[in-house]
Amino acid sequence: MAILQRSDAPNRHRAEPTVLTALRTPRILTREVLAGLVVALALIPEAISFSIIAGVDPRLGLFSSFVMAVSIAFLGGRPAMITAATGAVALVIAPVAREYGMDYFIATVILAGLFQLVLGVLGVAKLMRFIPRSVMVGFVNALAILIFSAQLPHLIGVPWLVYPLVAAGILIMVVMPRLTKVVPAPLVAIVLITATVILTAINVPTVGDEGELPESLPELLIPNVPLTWETFTIIAPYALAMALVGLLESLMTAKLVDDITDTGSGKTREALGQGAANVLSGLFGGMGGCAMIGQTMINVKASGARTRISTFLAGVFLLILVVALGDIVAIIPMAALVAVMVMVSVATFDWHSVRWSTLRRMPKSETTVMVATVVVVVVTHNLAIGVIVGVLVAMVAFARRVAHFATVTRTVLDDAPVPTVHYTVEGELFFASSNDLTTQFDYAADPERVVIDMSGSHIWDASTVAALDAITTKYERHGTRVVIEGMNEASTRLHERLAGKLGAGH
Repeated sequence: MAILQRSDAPNRHRAEPTVLTALRTPRILTREVLAGLVVALALIPEAISFSIIAGVDPRLGLFSSFVMAVSIAFLGGRPAMITAATGAVALVIAPVAREYGMDYFIATVILAGLFQLVLGVLGVAKLMRFIPRSVMVGFVNALAILIFSAQLPHLIGVPWLVYPLVAAGILIMVVMPRLTKVVPAPLVAIVLITATVILTAINVPTVGDEGELPESLPELLIPNVPLTWETFTIIAPYALAMALVGLLESLMTAKLVDDITDTGSGKTREALGQGAANVLSGLFGGMGGCAMIGQTMINVKASGARTRISTFLAGVFLLILVVALGDIVAIIPMAALVAVMVMVSVATFDWHSVRWSTLRRMPKSETTVMVATVVVVVVTHNLAIGVIVGVLVAMVAFARRVAHFATVTRTVLDDAPVPTVHYTVEGELFFASSNDLTTQFDYAADPERVVIDMSGSHIWDASTVAALDAITTKYERHGTRVVIEGMNEASTRLHERLAGKLGAGH
């Protein structure tokens, strides 16, 4: 007999290879180390850019990325997923730094982490099962578009030599995996493009042009804010928004990596890990963040990483690169990193979902959900809002579809001792399908006795009980006696508890 385990069962979450396996296998360890290095290089300009969006010093974004990557490597539920400073989080809490200053900003990050810990304990991660596949596809496609569009500022109004460098980087990443996969293709592209720029003395934008790199290690920082209810009311709305956006993006990313690697992950542990990482980020003066899908795709898809080692080393390499080797990192041309991100966006997009053959076979409601998710994400530049809208559209489409499954059949019983009409109600009865239920009965023409057979249906909510009350009341006004029979046990309990107490028909 097959035994179904809960999605959070620990033995489902051991992704292969394990950390111990990787440490004992030079080939796997090399892959993990190099993947971490590639991600660290890609994190630097992103973290700086997100710091600018949040209106804070670039060092906050870099320190946040280091603290979160290292801490989530130990605390998170999804191996090989990258967590760092992100644009979505930066947009949510930017007003705090602008209107109230840095101390309130840091306090907001810490409170957001505490909110995530509470939400993790409450089991909010289990709600992921209610996100339909069409929303996931829309999420992935929108993400690919956002990753690509984020590179456009680095491709517009720049020296013309940037374009052949980007093209060369893309070509290297296309050809390299066919020759060898020992060294990640993105790392080879970054090294070769950087060497070309240095040797030819080409003047193109570099990482150093994005912002100032820190020269010291992060230090423990306690925000100087009054511990009062007023402070809480100021920062709590931003902190809660940050917590929800961060959790949603992180859990969606974890699910995506699960699908790519054919392994499971602990979503509740991931939620708790994100909360702890944000608290630690705030205590070290960071701006907080969540899972980064672009960098996670570099790590998992482009570089082939599978363990926590790559996540941990991404954070370690990031700190080493910006603090100890800042002068070297500063000369890396942005063209090399843009080429990496363009390839990531192409690999991330679900091309199968937009083929004509797929669109022709797919139900229109599914396609509508996917398109709605993509459009909202691209317009708002917020993955969380897009997913929420996508889920709402999917719910409406599902409710409309299921609403048509309820049917009412009228039969006149000629052989009954008393003139009787028998109605058979079939289908799932809830607010969408039960609203029309009252219109399916012939109140004026029916005889003195009506039997409503519910054996082929199920009552799901108070709306249906109210509809049955309304039907009974209308028949009573015509002097007709109504008998409701055949309810299953659950429907009977709900009906007995609510019947006559909802004010229907009065």
